[in-house]
Amino acid sequence: MPAQITNYQCPSCTGPLHFSGASGKLECDYCGASYDVAEIEALYAEKEEKAAAAQREAEEKRAEQNASSREGEEWDTSGFREDWGTQADGVLAYSCPSCGAELICEESTAATSCPYCGNPTVVPGQFSGGLRPDFIVPFKLSKEDAVKALKAHYKRKIFLPKRFTEENHVQEIQGIYVPFWMFDGEAKGDAHYTATRSHTYISGDYKITKTEHYDVYRAGTVTFEKVPVDASSKLSDDHMDSIEPYDYRELKPFSTAYLPGFLADKFDVTVEQCQERADQRCAGTLSSALRKTVKQYDTCTLLDNSVDLKRGKVHYALMPVWMLNTKWKGKDFLFAMNGQTGKLVGDLPVSWGKFWGLFAAIAVPLSVISSALVVVL
Repeated sequence: MPAQITNYQCPSCTGPLHFSGASGKLECDYCGASYDVAEIEALYAEKEEKAAAAQREAEEKRAEQNASSREGEEWDTSGFREDWGTQADGVLAYSCPSCGAELICEESTAATSCPYCGNPTVVPGQFSGGLRPDFIVPFKLSKEDAVKALKAHYKRKIFLPKRFTEENHVQEIQGIYVPFWMFDGEAKGDAHYTATRSHTYISGDYKITKTEHYDVYRAGTVTFEKVPVDASSKLSDDHMDSIEPYDYRELKPFSTAYLPGFLADKFDVTVEQCQERADQRCAGTLSSALRKTVKQYDTCTLLDNSVDLKRGKVHYALMPVWMLNTKWKGKDFLFAMNGQTGKLVGDLPVSWGKFWGLFAAIAVPLSVISSALVVVL
């Protein structure tokens, strides 16, 4: 039996609602009415609780069915796996409240849309109890904003193939709420550097360069609040790190009312698995802060350092990301855009013809100058 899900419908016309980043409200696709998040959240609180309970009941029934043996077979099914006909590992079935269709999703899916009726759907059980996020940063930018940002990303890329901009087609654009762990803590440490300062002066017929050597020590403490580490194995850590930072002034207490119209996943990477990355980010930030205080030297080399981390509270949050999948000459190119700030990152192809052409344009004049100097000498 499929587990139950909830979709948000307009109280006026029962049309599907979606969250609009521009207005910060839930808007109806049919009649155009708009509602505050708190208003819809209160209206659907009971429905979500019932849907979450129904999902838990369905999962318990599935577990009982899998544990019991199958008896009275009339046909020879010896070639089938024992769990044939049941849900595969990592996959769950849901029943759409609008059209009754059965939706097959990955077990981490928390918000999606019905492929049959198009209604945005939310799986309350994915965000109930201990799975409920503490915070959410709502989408602020639209799909159209993501497309504009992608086109702007192409500009001033001198090695980008000329036909890429014209022929690169967007295959899919998805707005996704990505799960993040957010770490609080403190880093205390010190660093030892060797530094030099040089100056040149003329003494008679001689040009003298004097270099002074210094031992430099620094120590300090940095307090961290909500250091983000993405908790989804499906997305590139490099992409997620590169589109930071998020403006935490717009961090909201979590509500499923922000989800309609977007995809959302619950975490599939645990806090323990993310702890090393969090430690590295905190330690790296302290080291960078100490290094920036070493000024007015010509060179500075780190000899040794130590960092002591004091780990604090961990929060669970959802962050808005636009994922754009494009295709050119049979190859996929993936881009990620911060759904709040618009910062976009992604790999682009290189025109090696342009690269070597520019290299030749620079190398030839330098070669001529070098030859002239040899002749003069």
